[in-house]
Amino acid sequence: MSGFCCSEGTLGRHKPANPCGFALLSAALLGACFPSAWGADAAGPEARVSIQPRAPSLIKSTTAVPANLRVDVKVVLVPVSVTDALNRPITTLPVERFHVMEDGVEQKIAFFSREEGPVSLGFLFDSSGSMKNRIASSVDALKQFFLTTIPGDEYFLVQFSDQAHLLTGFTPEPEVIDEKLGVVQASGWTALLDAVAVAINEMRSAKNARKALLILSDGGDNNSRFSDAEIRSRVLEADVRIYAIGIMHRPRLLQQLAEETGGKVLIAQSLTELPDIVEKLSAEIRSQYVLGYSSSPMNDGKYHKVKVEVTPSPATELRTSWRHGYFSPGE
Repeated sequence: MSGFCCSEGTLGRHKPANPCGFALLSAALLGACFPSAWGADAAGPEARVSIQPRAPSLIKSTTAVPANLRVDVKVVLVPVSVTDALNRPITTLPVERFHVMEDGVEQKIAFFSREEGPVSLGFLFDSSGSMKNRIASSVDALKQFFLTTIPGDEYFLVQFSDQAHLLTGFTPEPEVIDEKLGVVQASGWTALLDAVAVAINEMRSAKNARKALLILSDGGDNNSRFSDAEIRSRVLEADVRIYAIGIMHRPRLLQQLAEETGGKVLIAQSLTELPDIVEKLSAEIRSQYVLGYSSSPMNDGKYHKVKVEVTPSPATELRTSWRHGYFSPGE
């Protein structure tokens, strides 16, 4: 599901995008373009929603549109991941198991679908001095992700130590990422926050609706020019999920960002655990539910909180991840 996010060409501050990680659309437009997907039937187990905006050149009208026409309803689409206690995706839940709330008020789910599709993924690789004896194992583990590539996937790579560098922009070729990782050398400090800023900027050119950053690091930041607050603001305004692998370390800020964006942080207590962790995160990144509800727009430019609950299962412990809110567009 695609959101509508503004973009700029620099790393400078930018205005909040429309709900990042969400899609806001006119209910009237959806009803006209997708009558079979709107209403009670859309909550059935086989319902799927696919929104492709029309090209402006194909829209023709002979009737003047009133100058005071306003959209009275917005549709919010929320991607949700559900896993078991072993971090394996659960993909068979019916719509009745889900509940969604906006600013504390429960919403009626009007759309429900299960999706697996191509991903735009940025790898953020820690090459600081503390990674000296972990580089080879970490590179080999990341290669596990490419064993499940599907048509349409695209990747980029950011390497960070004293500074953050974009080693390659988006490419559909895993071999390009492998080649760049093969020459990485460990040295210096850890500019983790700067790496996230570089990655968020590159993600603006992503072609897929499903966007994620996968960060591999063994420590916290100690050399960035960006602050925690600045990076948190950029991430919340971006249409991207944060996933991270902590090597014998739980990164506090990344844990917070992952929870707020619907991602996850997994900890490798030893290097031998890395391949299994990468495999689990790869499966979760590609598998998700989409919940849609209509809501009267406030157009106040403020952040609106979203909460998703799944009815517990007596046999399986369920863990749910979703983006915790969105910025409403301003007037």
